Amino acid sequence: MQLAGMASNRGRNLMHIADRAPGGVEFSVVLSNTEGAPVLEAASERGIPTEVVVRGDDESREDHEERVRARLAEYDFDLVTMDGYMRILTEGFLDAMPTILNVHPSLLPSFPGHDAHEQVLASGVRLSGCTVHVVDETVDGGPIVTQEPIPVFEGDDADSLKERVLYEGEFTAYPRAVRWFAEDRVTVEDGEVHVEGDTDGEFPARRVVSNDHGATLRYGENPHQDAALYTDASCTEASVVHADQLNEGAKGLSYNNYNDADGALDLIKEFDDPAAAVIKHTNPAGCATADSLAEAYDHALSTDPMSAFGGIVALNRECDAATAERITDSFKEVVVAPGYTDSALDVLFEKENLRVLRVGDLSERSEPLVEKPLTGGRLVQERDLQPVTADDLEFVTDREPTDEEVESMLFAWKVIKHVKSNAILFTDGTETVGVGMGQVSRVDAVRLAAMKAEEHAEGKDSEGAVMASDAFFPFPDGIEEAAKAGITAVVQPGGSVNDEDVVEAANEHGMAMAFTGQRAFRHD
Repeated sequence: MQLAGMASNRGRNLMHIADRAPGGVEFSVVLSNTEGAPVLEAASERGIPTEVVVRGDDESREDHEERVRARLAEYDFDLVTMDGYMRILTEGFLDAMPTILNVHPSLLPSFPGHDAHEQVLASGVRLSGCTVHVVDETVDGGPIVTQEPIPVFEGDDADSLKERVLYEGEFTAYPRAVRWFAEDRVTVEDGEVHVEGDTDGEFPARRVVSNDHGATLRYGENPHQDAALYTDASCTEASVVHADQLNEGAKGLSYNNYNDADGALDLIKEFDDPAAAVIKHTNPAGCATADSLAEAYDHALSTDPMSAFGGIVALNRECDAATAERITDSFKEVVVAPGYTDSALDVLFEKENLRVLRVGDLSERSEPLVEKPLTGGRLVQERDLQPVTADDLEFVTDREPTDEEVESMLFAWKVIKHVKSNAILFTDGTETVGVGMGQVSRVDAVRLAAMKAEEHAEGKDSEGAVMASDAFFPFPDGIEEAAKAGITAVVQPGGSVNDEDVVEAANEHGMAMAFTGQRAFRHD
């Protein structure tokens, strides 16, 4: 479907729709009635043709609209989307155009006009939102297509409410409405809007939390479980949900693929240097940074190549051919990266069912919260973005760690946040050596990491490595097991009633130990 956009100022909704392309829509043109409107430059940067038709001081509405129609007649489009176009359209213009949509920053019919947010705040209501409606010749009238509720918080002013309604409401509702039109699900008749197919089997198209039904998946974690993917159209951070699957002929992502790929992507966002991670069942089978992406992948894979079989690969740089060759040396389910060279795609596409996801720029981390649904509710918490630097480490043993050990401690702390608790991680430099995850006993997690390093790692071992623990050691037995594996330094939160005994055990084995003062549990 082709769109024509009309805006008088910034047109941020139009540009958001252009970037998201809901339902595969494209803009044929963006027109403004204001010379130099910011939307014109934003559209041009995206390769969208632009037009400007300014109304003359003595020009009638009809004459101005006739010039707008003439300019738009040079383009093909199926739907007109308005965004802050500060003109009431005449009936003649409306009759001559395809369906015209507009978004208004309140829950119409309440609070029409240009000062909706001020009206909302003056009224004392606790719920506002936005409305996408078909335009008629009235002020903010016309049949409603969809609405999005947004809470009004104590202390809100017009600016804060405007921003929240835009980013959380309009950026969700407007793409949804456009997608419905693109999917030919909307009928506008006798002043009413009807949307077909608002359910997909047992899964609703919209959730109360205002996510939209994106796809019904083949099944859930197991074949006997039905599953669906819901999408948040307002999310601007790189994600597997909004990623482009470049090899369209390959099978779609499964529930487990999405879950693992999301965890892999979240992990490699931790690093500025070239980084690679291999994830299996949401746990890192290996992770590393290096001077090149291919080298980082080699180091990540060599941690546990057996477990990496059928895993998910995530990269934080554009994938080149050398890295692609290494990835395809063994079976992988999905590869996730900001982008790919043409030669890398040639290599990756040789694997018929290796899903290749392009997620775009990784620099932004805009989602502050994570949540877990429970029966009857959900848990919500801040995302674990805790930064730990060398200055945050408290050295508690007789021997202080070397600079190399500190570097390895900081690398390990970034990775261990993404390992299921109880978690133990062995690292050498900026690569993993052994991973002990998901144990109910911390000392068993140490033993597992040691076993992985001894039996599964290729070309490296735990001798002289650093050990990280996501929570304190309750007893010295974890340190004793680490010493048997050749560990020389330990980073852990500290805070146990037995810290003195744990530190003493480290001293007896000549280990260096640092406390972070921060725990890094991850339970799901």
